[in-house]
Formats: sequence, structure tokens, C-alpha cells
Amino acid sequence: MALLAAVGLLAACTSGGDGAGGAGGADRTGRPGASATGTDATGGGEAPADPHAQALETARRQADQYDYDGAIATLTKDGSDAAKGQVAGIQAAKGKAMRWPDNATIPHLFYHTLAVDPAKAFTAGSEGVGFSQYMATVSEFKAQLKQMHERGFVLVHPQRIATKGPDGVMRYQPILLPPGKKPVVLSLDDVSYYEYMTGKGFATALVKKDDGRVVNTYTDASGTTVEGSYDCPPILDDFVREHPDFSYRGDKGSIGLTGYNGVLGYRTSERKYGATPATKDAQAKAKVVADALKAQGWNFASHSWGHINMTRSGVGLIQADSQRWDREVRPIVGDTAELIYPFGADVSDAKPYTDANPKVRYLHGTEKFDYFFGVDGTSPHWVQLGKSTLRQARINIDGLSMQRALDGKSSAVRQFFDVKATIDPKRPLPVPSIGGPTAGG
Repeated sequence: MALLAAVGLLAACTSGGDGAGGAGGADRTGRPGASATGTDATGGGEAPADPHAQALETARRQADQYDYDGAIATLTKDGSDAAKGQVAGIQAAKGKAMRWPDNATIPHLFYHTLAVDPAKAFTAGSEGVGFSQYMATVSEFKAQLKQMHERGFVLVHPQRIATKGPDGVMRYQPILLPPGKKPVVLSLDDVSYYEYMTGKGFATALVKKDDGRVVNTYTDASGTTVEGSYDCPPILDDFVREHPDFSYRGDKGSIGLTGYNGVLGYRTSERKYGATPATKDAQAKAKVVADALKAQGWNFASHSWGHINMTRSGVGLIQADSQRWDREVRPIVGDTAELIYPFGADVSDAKPYTDANPKVRYLHGTEKFDYFFGVDGTSPHWVQLGKSTLRQARINIDGLSMQRALDGKSSAVRQFFDVKATIDPKRPLPVPSIGGPTAGG
């Protein structure tokens, strides 16, 4: 498992900060962001006026998302004849579900911010080349979601793979799915809509609508700012509303955030922008969006404050960076047990973590991260269960990995979708394999 091999591969995520650290979404106990009942709180739409109809709808979604016990409990509590009539069918579905045989075989894929307008994003200059290397497009993401769903993949949070018990020991957890379904973890890097990306064919922020849904703002080629689904979170939320069986008990993905340029499209960093009324207002607006995303099944993860390379950084820099993340990002997104390494630059080799490593001792012992994510785009999956930690390698879905698959080289992306069938016709090909700017972070 080449945990550090992707440090060079993902040079797109180079630091735009001054070197410093972070966190965000599921709480420190590692609980996933889905609701306790397992329902998918995607927001939007009017609840049925009839409470019995509402119970039936809730139970249906719970069963669609593999929470059979939750669905049965909902129907039993309702007690109507219609509810009682549904119990046997859900019990039969539960009887057919099987425990995923090996949680160490669960893959993890990730995306950066999506290009809305490839003509504006993938230009001939070095910056545009970098965007083409490290970003997928809206068209590609939508097509790839469709194929992943068709191939039986189901989104799970890392906490479904393993969770610490009261004794502090991390243990694999049962994941019950029907035959033909298979779990996959999703994460997103750098969902900050950095200043350098403005006007270059990307969404500009995430905003919460009155119905609870989260959408993007985007300024189109005419200069008109519109709202809609222009990046991974709202696009995936839309997809799960239509295909609830793509989500295990409401799970979506983990959103990895830096802090040096703010979060979620809001200029929230007091270190960068000052402790001004505008910054305070941005923090408040960002928290509203973060809370809405968590309510819809998203987790947050630290991606460090300054997008630092933790392999190369000393403990002192990692501590300073983490403290900045704790001051500027954690209050917005909440506590998290997840750390996504910038550049995939892990603090250890492939051997299990131990407290003998001072970086592990600080990140796990002091910062309370339990879930650690590197990068390996060549292996179909890599999971390492430690005594109190879980490590997982992520597969990059971007121009580089898609071009690699098109060239017939070793690639882990083929298990998820047919690259040729999902590639954006507006994407310049071939994607350059070397060079490019510091896109993505």
C-alpha cells in the first residue's frame, strides 16, 4: 500500500496558507452524522399531513436505507392497520440482508470541488492545467454517481467500518446489506471555494435554503449569480433524495476543510481577514450551512488549517496549525474524529500507529482524531485497524486518475464506473500527467 506515493500525485492540493491545523463534523466519539433513527434527513419537501402517512413514509425511507429495525420500530409505534401490514415485508427484507464479510475491503474515494464550466476552468495556462488534473466536472460527477448506484455501491461513513467501544478499543462494526450491495466511503477535499478560484468556472459558496436544503451560488458566464446544485454536496443530496438506497442509514460523506481562506465559501478566518464585523457575519453564516449539512447526513473532517504537509512538518508546526484550526474552523463545524491528510501525506509509514510516533501521539492523543485518511489511487482498498485508530487510503477521482484509466494503466477507479462513458466531452484530453499549478488548496 503506497500511502505516501500520492504525495506527488496530489500536488494539486499545495498549501495556500502560511502553515498551520484543523477539524469538523462527526463528534469526537466517532458517531456518524445520520440521525439516530437512521432516516436520511435530506430536507426539502412537505411532510405528509396525515401522521399515519408520515409514519409509513418514514418507515419506507428507513427500510430503503437498510435500517430495518428502525423501520419496524416506526411502524410498531404508529400502530395503524396500514403500518402493521408493512411489518412483515420489512422483516422479510431484513432476513435477506447479510453482514458485509470484511470491513477491511471497503474502498474510499474522494473528489475536489467540481468544475461547472470546463471552458473557463480547464484553460491552457498552468492554472487551468492544474484544474484539469485535480478536478472532476459536474457532468462527470453526476454520471459517475449514476454508475456507482447501478453497480450496487452504498455510501457509508467511516464510523460504520469501525467504532471505539467504552474500553477505547476500535472494533469493526456490522454493516447489513442485501445481496449485490457493497459499501463505499466518500470524502470531499477543500470545500472552501478559495479566492483564487473565483470567476474560473467553479461554484462560489454553499447556502441554506428555507426548506433546509443546501445549494450553491454560482456566477455564470454572463455575470449573473444563480443558486442551484453546482458541487458535490447538493448534487449528492439531490441524488439520494431520488435514490435513497444509495445511502446507508442516511450517510453521505466527509467534507474536509482547511481554514486559511475560510470555509464553505465564507471568509471566516480572523487570522487572514481580521476580527471584523464582516468576518463575524461570515462565521455565523458558515455555521448555519455546516449545521444544515450535518442534518442531511454529512460529516466534517480536518484537512489542516493551512493545508500543510504533515509528513515533512515537525510536531511544532503541526501543533500550531491544529490550534489555528481549533480556533477558526472547529467552532463552525463542530468536533470531529476525522483527519484527512493534505497531499495524502501521512505521519507514518504503512506500519500501525503507535504513541512512539510524536505526531501520532499529538494528533490522536491530544487532538482526539481516531480516523486518518491518506491516498492511494492504485489499490482497490486499504484499511488498517489499530487498537484505537482506523486508517484508510482514499482513491482520487480526478483528471489524472481518469486519464490513467483511459490509458489502460493500473487504476482503482474502474471498480466504480466506466471512465470512457462518464468523461465530460468538454474536458480537454489527454489530461497532462505532470506539471500544473497549486490547484485545490
